[in-house]
Amino acid sequence: MTNHPPTAPWRTRRRLLAALLLAGAGLAQAQTAGGEAPLRLIVPFTPGTGIDLIARTVGPKLAERLKRPVVVENRVGASGNIGTEAVVRAAPDGNTLLVSVNTLVMNRSLYPQLAFDPVRDLTPVGLTSWGQLILVTHPKSGITTAAGLVAAAKQAPGRLNYASPGVGTPHHLSMELFKSTAGVFLTHIPYRGTGPAVTDMLGGQVDAMFLPIHVALPQVRAGKLVALGIGSDKRHPLLPDVPTLAEARAGNVNVDMWYGIFAPKGMPAAQVATLNREINEILASDDVKKAFSGQGMDPSSGTPEAFGQLVQKDAERWAALIKARNIKAE
Repeated sequence: MTNHPPTAPWRTRRRLLAALLLAGAGLAQAQTAGGEAPLRLIVPFTPGTGIDLIARTVGPKLAERLKRPVVVENRVGASGNIGTEAVVRAAPDGNTLLVSVNTLVMNRSLYPQLAFDPVRDLTPVGLTSWGQLILVTHPKSGITTAAGLVAAAKQAPGRLNYASPGVGTPHHLSMELFKSTAGVFLTHIPYRGTGPAVTDMLGGQVDAMFLPIHVALPQVRAGKLVALGIGSDKRHPLLPDVPTLAEARAGNVNVDMWYGIFAPKGMPAAQVATLNREINEILASDDVKKAFSGQGMDPSSGTPEAFGQLVQKDAERWAALIKARNIKAE
């Protein structure tokens, strides 16, 4: 095939695109040069995750309310520890915030050699939302209820297995809590990420798994996975027929995931209060509720103090489980 040079219209389009890119770069510089530095929202996980959605939904609205640029920055690696440390080391001047999930407190016990304490060295700004995990199996397993999974696991300890995106993830620790509560043993098969784990789950290579609602929902509706129960104190509107694990007689297991925003330690209380107030008002808007619900997240808010108490209590809960189950990070 002969390669032909671009026609004149294509040259025009390329010049226009280049001009737009230069204009955009100039606008970004104008927003920051000589003015207030942009507020960075550090997301310690990859784009497209629930945490990333929160940052990219709240960020533009926060920029409007604060009258300053807000940028989302994904700092991935080490199960979220790289992005978290970047915020811990940042100046408490209101220019850097962390958007995170309860993995933060799990890492505190999974990585005891960390050079920082993710609970002690951050200032809670506010809760943003809750997410739920549901316990699923593959149809060919023949298991249709959570009680049935418990019975099968007790009958043949270790024969059944379960997948997770990796050691120390909420999916992994949630199943360990389920196993501890129900008094059963299932063999853990850790994967490197949610994608490969879900692929093998759909292929029937693994027997069970905890998955976020938005990931499991289309597969459950298509009959490719069986929802056994939700790890929460109440049912979820997206799956109203799926019982809680307590209702399913599989133990009182609540593995709800909280999402929230943190600042470096030492941020002035007045600044924390202002950010908390602005974020709470953003979370109350209908379009934010709609964006979150599409990902199986429920907006929630409160004071920095209440969020701090939640974080501390959750850190102690997962620390006790990690110690009791002798769980080690990879």
